Amino acid sequence: METIKIGLIGLGTVGAGVLEIISDPENQAKIENTIGRKLAVKTIVVHNPNKPRPVDTTGINVTTDVDEIVKDPEISIVVEVMGGIHPANEIIEELLQAGKNVVTANKDLIASNGPKLSALANANGCDLMYEASVAGGIPILRTITNSFTADQILEVKGIVNGTTNYILTQMREKQWSYDHALKRAQELGFAEADPTNDVAGIDAAYKMIILSLFAFGTQIKLSEFNVSGIENITDQDVKQAGQWGYVIKLMGVAKLVNEKLFVEVAPTLVPKSHPMAVVDNENNAVMVTGAAVGDTLFYGPGAGGLPTANSVLSDITSEAKNITLKTTGKSFNSYQHERQLADPADVKYSYYLAMTMPDVSGQMLAFTTLMTKVGASFERIEQTNREDKLADVAVITHAMTNQQLAELKQLVAESETLKLDAAYKVLPS
Repeated sequence: METIKIGLIGLGTVGAGVLEIISDPENQAKIENTIGRKLAVKTIVVHNPNKPRPVDTTGINVTTDVDEIVKDPEISIVVEVMGGIHPANEIIEELLQAGKNVVTANKDLIASNGPKLSALANANGCDLMYEASVAGGIPILRTITNSFTADQILEVKGIVNGTTNYILTQMREKQWSYDHALKRAQELGFAEADPTNDVAGIDAAYKMIILSLFAFGTQIKLSEFNVSGIENITDQDVKQAGQWGYVIKLMGVAKLVNEKLFVEVAPTLVPKSHPMAVVDNENNAVMVTGAAVGDTLFYGPGAGGLPTANSVLSDITSEAKNITLKTTGKSFNSYQHERQLADPADVKYSYYLAMTMPDVSGQMLAFTTLMTKVGASFERIEQTNREDKLADVAVITHAMTNQQLAELKQLVAESETLKLDAAYKVLPS
């Protein structure tokens, strides 16, 4: 039986998972039965070849020189799991120019340069696949490509970052502070030593860029939409949301509004009756809403070596089939549709507002006056007096536009006594 030889760039958590799965005799037998070919890792590129590894590399060429993969005619599939945009971008460009088929889990790179790299792959008659770049163990990209071809996708929303979901789960279930939950996430390996990309929403934003490209055919930039993280969520926000029947999640959303595209990543109050409300800890979920099929939910582990490696293996086996059938050179995602970004005046949500104001008469009236000035109104409101002569006021508004919210924030900022501590959208039931 013919063997398809693989190069692996990176042997961290995901790279080790790929090697572990592909080396398992039972998995190998299933792969051979499915594609009619054997798969074998021939060369692995690492920074330090002498570093102890959690997987057996016996019989595999372990090197620091990427040219040993680029210039090896026997290697037809290369898996890039080193992460980061540079030098990964330059290495993948070199691989594609050499006619190598590339599989990557690099969301940062795909969100930034995916279309350019895909075009380079097409020009050289090879493939670029990246299922594992979004939501780890959930095969969401291939599902959108294959299962929604004849349906118009109206919205894609989800919990696509395991680190922030773990932190928010612990804040709710164990009444931990944000700092305590973050520290525990770091101890468990769910958060990096520098967690900025996760907690500031950037990681989720990269994934929403990729999901938007697949669902709507539109390439957007990180600078073109609102990205807010969880760093400022307080114990009181979590408690108040729970008392009102909500849980707080970091949600990514991409949807059509009057045929224009709205994309956002931000903390969101999710009704406890909503399927997303029970997606806890490091798990992810993506809900795709189609004009014909309605709501469909995809749930699974959002990170981790083996779940992500499983998605990488899915791409490897798909690539091996393409090589066998001589059908390489087709785009992983060929859907393209230029769209304008939605007008803030057309995007409506209810909002949870957390305010601080002096505990004296007239302050609620002052805030109500500002709400009236922008044409907004309350659905519910609750005031909690403090010992320092201040009052915490929590509000859920009726549906208002992003433009109204921006105007309200400006008016509150100009006030000498009112302070807006948080403004989170509320997901409809």
